[in-house]
Amino acid sequence: MKQIICPISNEKIDEGITRTNALFGIILLLSAFVFNSSLFLILLAADFFIRAFTKLKHSPISYASHLLTNAIGFSKKNINKAPKVFAARLGFVMTSIIAVLFLSGLNTTALVVASILVFFASLEFALAVCVGCIIYTYMVLPFYKK
Repeated sequence: MKQIICPISNEKIDEGITRTNALFGIILLLSAFVFNSSLFLILLAADFFIRAFTKLKHSPISYASHLLTNAIGFSKKNINKAPKVFAARLGFVMTSIIAVLFLSGLNTTALVVASILVFFASLEFALAVCVGCIIYTYMVLPFYKK
């Protein structure tokens, strides 16, 4: 099978780490509502920001995911990093919106948006289906094809 290369970047990332990142994201989102604390949302938004907008090798969540996947002994599967960075940017925007809604006292609306993000993260964690990557394929890649 021919491997598809992202025309924007040749950087790779371990799929096991991205899937574990999704699990940690789900846990933080649920914790925010269970414990009625915006701290979990702020932590998640900051982590998404690090993954999406910096060149740091690991954010706190991705570092924990790296340690966990290595400890469990998951096999490594390298995938294109650029779509995952785009997905992290979408995660940052969504988490920021959730935090603003939550801090504004619009908890039901925040919960609806959080449920959408939990659904997307669940697809990533359980099935390796990255909705942000799908959006990336149709909204970003066409502008980079020659």
